[in-house]
Order: sequence, then structure tokens, then C-alpha cells
Amino acid sequence: MFQTEFEFTLPKGFVDKDGNVHKKGIMRLATAKDEIIPLQDYRVRNNESYMILILLTRVVTKLGDLKNIDTSVIEQLFSADLDFLQRFYQKINSEESSNVSIVCPHCENTITLGLDEVLHVQ
Repeated sequence: MFQTEFEFTLPKGFVDKDGNVHKKGIMRLATAKDEIIPLQDYRVRNNESYMILILLTRVVTKLGDLKNIDTSVIEQLFSADLDFLQRFYQKINSEESSNVSIVCPHCENTITLGLDEVLHVQ
């Protein structure tokens, strides 16, 4: 079965006005329209960096108990969470394989790791 929605857990979490922390969420695969619509937004025309905020607003379908994910929610994320969501977006929307082969510089053996493991390598 083709998967179109993916669960995630933010490293820090979104803190709402009542102090509740929302960490678990769902992101769906992006469509062509998701990537085109933000280009028409005046905020992106004034500042291209704003595109990722609008794009994430379109593809993050659930975050904790929040009823609505809008740009104000994405704008208030901690930097670590925004970075995480950008990487997660790239990971689930990439055409590339989810496995990466790495050659060990010491023993020259090839090691195959899942992309999740590579993203967590320091």
C-alpha cells in the first residue's frame, strides 16, 4: 500500500497559549499545488524564506490536539522544530532511496544505513 501520511515527533514541541506542548503530528506528501501556491503569496514575494512556512502549513495535517495548523503556528515553532520539519519534508518527498551507502574511512567496508539513521549521525 502506498503511504501518503507520516507520523513525526518534534524535538521540542509547539507551546500553545495555555502552555500545552504539542509534539506528535502527521505530515502528508506534498502535491505540485502545495509547492506552487506559496509562490503566489505576497509574503513569499517579499521574503523567499517565508515559502517553507506556508508549505509546511499546507502539509502538516495534525500537531498534537491543535484544531488548526496555520502560519502563526509554524512561525512560533522553535528553530530546532522548524529544522526538523524541513528535513522530514525532504525525506518523505524525496525520489531517492531511503537507504544510503557509506564507506568506512578506516576499514573501507561499505555500510548501508536508513536515512533516519543518517539524519541522526553527529
